[in-house]
Amino acid sequence: MSDDPHAGSRDRDVAVPEPVEGRVSDGSTGAVSGEDAALVDAATLAGVPDEFQRLWTPHRMAYIQAGPEVLRKECPFCEAPRKSDEDGLIVFRGRTAYALLNLFPYNSGHLLVCPYRHIATYDQATDEEVAEIGTLTQQGMRVLRQISRCDGFNIGMNQGHVAGAGVDEHLHQHIVPRWAADANFFPIIAKTKALPQLLGDVRRAVSEAWHG
Repeated sequence: MSDDPHAGSRDRDVAVPEPVEGRVSDGSTGAVSGEDAALVDAATLAGVPDEFQRLWTPHRMAYIQAGPEVLRKECPFCEAPRKSDEDGLIVFRGRTAYALLNLFPYNSGHLLVCPYRHIATYDQATDEEVAEIGTLTQQGMRVLRQISRCDGFNIGMNQGHVAGAGVDEHLHQHIVPRWAADANFFPIIAKTKALPQLLGDVRRAVSEAWHG
């Protein structure tokens, strides 16, 4: 057997160009740029494949471009019902309250149930609003269990900024689906959550199951 690495190629009458330092191909067809250009050894180029996997997340540009004070000029929970369901991330509109996806979810499927009225705390809600918030919360749990097979839920309301409410002027109930081992070091060390689905896809699935 020949020790020449190009011997097999020559046997098939295929020309194999020798690597030439400083010459680069166009990367698409194998053609080279310039009159006397030749291929280079890929190992000498930047971007050599390594052991890391890349998670491409272009959807995060929506958060980056919006900045940390997204919709702070207006109450987001008053604005959402004025939009289409798709733009407002709404999955169900009730009589006194509605359900929508959290724009900054803890887990995929993180729902919020809000009264239409701009009230800050639970004790300001009417009996009808309390009843419908409860009904929508139960239905949201059923839908999320159906489409995502979650193992449990975190449900609750943060009342006031000091209690952790991101939008403390408009009452909202959180419904967070949970799975065994859904948390890792990311949220603790890097303040980062890995979410496997885009918001639009989740909204569509929840809405279809809710109305189905």
